[in-house]
This record gives sequence, structure tokens and C-alpha cells, in this order.
Amino acid sequence: MAQRTRLTKQTINDMFAKFEANNPHPEGELDYVNIFTLLVAVVLSAQATDAGVNKATKALFDVADTPEKMYALGEDKIRDYIKTIGLYRNKAKNVYALCKALIEQHNSEVPEDREALEALPGVGRKTANVVLNIGFGHPTIAVDTHLFRIANRTGLAPGKNVLAVEKLLLKTIPKDYLLHAHHWLILHGRYICKARKPECYHCIIVDECKFKDKVMEAGKK
Repeated sequence: MAQRTRLTKQTINDMFAKFEANNPHPEGELDYVNIFTLLVAVVLSAQATDAGVNKATKALFDVADTPEKMYALGEDKIRDYIKTIGLYRNKAKNVYALCKALIEQHNSEVPEDREALEALPGVGRKTANVVLNIGFGHPTIAVDTHLFRIANRTGLAPGKNVLAVEKLLLKTIPKDYLLHAHHWLILHGRYICKARKPECYHCIIVDECKFKDKVMEAGKK
């Protein structure tokens, strides 16, 4: 049986109205200079923090902000730039192959198409969703661990896997809020609705949330 939201339409609308009022123009926390460097940054961010990726890519993007420049560096030099990031060897290999594919198959342009993006080395559905959303303004939802947790914890979009949660979020969230929904939810999960110690005592959507074990005092578990 397909999962359904545990919240009413009015409650969901109230939830996202609060997110919008609190942060009208949310932005991702990965640094980039163009859509190509955005794609590379997102590929590098898998199982790594945005802050850690930003620290490594600052110098990399200064010398290589196009597929040609980065491909010209070669896999070994790319690896040297990103060696502080987890899984850096495999990521360097993917970035190098990604640049080659963009040059040879896409005229050095990042494709505005999910299927074409997912065909690139190191690019999965989540990465494609982030690039489509931030780079091209598509109302996509990239479900990471934060979004998966919040969707289930709040009752907004319960699901047993990331694809189920993504589909239910797209179906459930009002269209007027879809473009920024990904950012609101990920930032909320990163700073307020944390995995081990959710800070419900200063959560702006505490009244809408269906979580049974709310932590209403700092220092409580």
C-alpha cells in the first residue's frame, strides 16, 4: 500500500508558509562559480560535509572552472586538490571522466535533462536533482539523509526509501513552495531537526510536526 502524508493540506501549507516567512530566499551551502562547478561540487559532496567540500574546491575552481580546464589538469592533480574530502580517489576519477563526457558528448555544457545528467560519471538521482534545482530552477527535491529523516519524522511524507519519499514530497508540497522546499527542509534538518537531538524547543514548525518524542527543553533527550 502506498504511503500517504499524515498531515492535512492546511497543515502542510502552514508549515511551508512558515519556512518562507523565516527564509524567503534559501540557498544551498556549496560554493560554486557556474553550473559546471556546481555539478562538480555536488558530486564531491557525497558522504562529505559542504564545508569540507568548499575548503577543497576553492583552490580547484580558481584554476579550473570549465570542463576543458579541469580535464587538462588530469586525474592526479584533481586528486591532489580534493584529497581532504572523503572517497577522494574515486571522486577524482569520476570528475575527470565527467569532464571528458561533457566535452565529448555535450559541447562542454551541463545538460538540463535528468537522464543525461544521470548518465554522467558520479552523478546519481540526488545529484541530478540538486543541479536541476539550483542550476536550472526546476522544482525538484533531492532527498538526502536530512530530508528523509524530516519527511518521516514530521509525517509530511513517510516512506521506506528515498525514491518513495521524493515522489510523495513532490505530490504533497504545494506547487508555490516546491522550488525552495529542498533547501528549507535540508537546512531545517541540518540545524534544527537533528538526528539525535532535535531542537524542537525553537522549531518554527513544532505545531505542525507529528513527531511523538518532541524535545521541548534544551539539554533534554
